[in-house]
Amino acid sequence: MSASERQLSEDRAMRDAARRLFKADLALVRDDLATRGPGARASDRISDAALDTFDEAVGFAAENRGKVAGVLGLIALWFLRGPILDGLGALTGANDDDDARDDRQDEDARAGH
Repeated sequence: MSASERQLSEDRAMRDAARRLFKADLALVRDDLATRGPGARASDRISDAALDTFDEAVGFAAENRGKVAGVLGLIALWFLRGPILDGLGALTGANDDDDARDDRQDEDARAGH
């Protein structure tokens, strides 16, 4: 057998092995599609992606604890800004002027002005 015939025989064997592997993979995919529909497969992929994203977020938070704590603190201050400002106003007496103005407006409204 010449070198070219030997090479051709080896190439055919490789081709046949690749074809068998492809057909086996195709059979597995077909069986999986028959068992679970495309909707279930899409749902699994979406949930896997969501879990991966969550894992990345947890990793980021673990690496940047100070930054995350700072952002959470700023968010808390933003939502609590009203009560904080009211409390500061009560401490400094700024609310007394507002209360007096509100009382005058109430009296004017009752008097019909």
